[in-house]
Amino acid sequence: MRFATGLIAAAFAAGAFATAGWSAELKVGVMAEPNSMDPHYHTLTPNISMAAAVFERLVEHDETQNKIPGLAESWKQLAPNVWEFKLRKGVKWHDGSPFTAADVVFTYGRAGNVPNSPSSYGLYTKVVKEFEVVDDHTIRFKTAGPFPLMPDYASQIFVISKKNGEGATTQDYNSGKAMVGTGPYKFVEWVPGNHIAYAKNADFHGNKPEWDKVTVRPITNDSARVAALLAGDVDFIDFPSTVDIASLRKNPKINLSQVQSTRMIYLHLDSNRDKSPFVFDLNGQPLDKNPLKDARVRKALSLAINRQAIAERTMEGLSVPAGQYMPSNVYGTAPDLKPDPFDVKKAKELLAEAGYPNGFAVTVHGPNDRYVNDEKVTQAVAQMLTRAGIKADVVTMPSATFFQKSSALEYSVMLLGWAVGYADPSNPLRALLQTYNKATGAGATNRGRYSNPALDAKIDAALNAPTREEWAKLTQEATRIAVADTAIVPLHFQVNVWAMRKGLTYAARADEYTLIQSVRTAK
Repeated sequence: MRFATGLIAAAFAAGAFATAGWSAELKVGVMAEPNSMDPHYHTLTPNISMAAAVFERLVEHDETQNKIPGLAESWKQLAPNVWEFKLRKGVKWHDGSPFTAADVVFTYGRAGNVPNSPSSYGLYTKVVKEFEVVDDHTIRFKTAGPFPLMPDYASQIFVISKKNGEGATTQDYNSGKAMVGTGPYKFVEWVPGNHIAYAKNADFHGNKPEWDKVTVRPITNDSARVAALLAGDVDFIDFPSTVDIASLRKNPKINLSQVQSTRMIYLHLDSNRDKSPFVFDLNGQPLDKNPLKDARVRKALSLAINRQAIAERTMEGLSVPAGQYMPSNVYGTAPDLKPDPFDVKKAKELLAEAGYPNGFAVTVHGPNDRYVNDEKVTQAVAQMLTRAGIKADVVTMPSATFFQKSSALEYSVMLLGWAVGYADPSNPLRALLQTYNKATGAGATNRGRYSNPALDAKIDAALNAPTREEWAKLTQEATRIAVADTAIVPLHFQVNVWAMRKGLTYAARADEYTLIQSVRTAK
């Protein structure tokens, strides 16, 4: 299947772009392909990375996750529940029409209501209860109560054109029909499984794009991605195979860029249903009672996992064991929370105490093409659980299938990842662990349907705190509640690595985004 926009695609096919010199074309190999071009379809890092070349947000982040102006030049809090954004003047959509506050209002009406979204942006949009358009370049967001995180939430929503977006479906974005942004690159075409093509937006209002043409190829096999770079088939890749990092460092023709990320790899557990589809007795028969509802069993799973061994062996040193949901250097995390110790004896004692002295069986599901060494990590976790008395089988699959099925609540134990585009430890609490509520956006990615009224109340209190200091205090308290109950099982934080041909530079990003507009020639 081929998706393309007419005029740009014709130029692309006709070879209208220069082919000599670095500035002519950039060829990129990525680990994971987006599952849609619709910038509001799925809060998934590959989708966000590719959308960020075409669309912009009111507030952006630099590589260290500091907020910087985007389509909004400035913002300020006028009252505890009112934020005013001053929009950038002179910005044009790719079709030449002007960007105004009407586009922002339209965007917020759509972003949290995309049909069949596996992970909705409603988490970020539905906190806004009312808009006041002061003029074409001034807009005020009003929330139900105090909300200190409004600029952070605004940094998650790509603004779309009202003119081109009215009545547009996800398919219209996939085909290119509605892919009209304000960003540094124009969308050319998407051939799923083959490539995504972009062309320079010469009229971009910000730092001018360096490349006339950019082609992004999904190369899901880590070693194949490295081989493509070394052969010159691509110029730049994300997440090279961990086993190849040492040799790449020694290669004088290759540059590396790396940083610890906010990407948490974790186990999500079906802790809500009375019966779970992939929990069995040791004879392979479905259990009438779901043991994952018991906090002692969930803690046993956590204690059974040797995080340090995974970090050192499975991840080749490119991960950091996790004891909470964002790295402890992030403001608002709980400094006293450490990773659970590896303690098989205690894990077995808890299982016996919960009524499973001989253990039980589970299937651990996960993707095999989304996170660094995801299949290997899933296998390692399953082996550790089995040694502790929980017989664990593994089923992995392409991420497109996995996310669809896990979002449909088809699994019992899932290996997943969660990264936040801004440094906010309340985000995974609200997205992953708050009781699912479609109307408010809470629990939008709560694939285990974990529910804890005490945690819900603490999260709500944090989000409605009058000051950022009070928000941080309440967020720490909420995190302690969730960790004490083993709401999910954090495993590790990834270290993000990008590799590129000599002569290119890329500022490693804690948010994990592979942004084609940020790949530059060395000066």
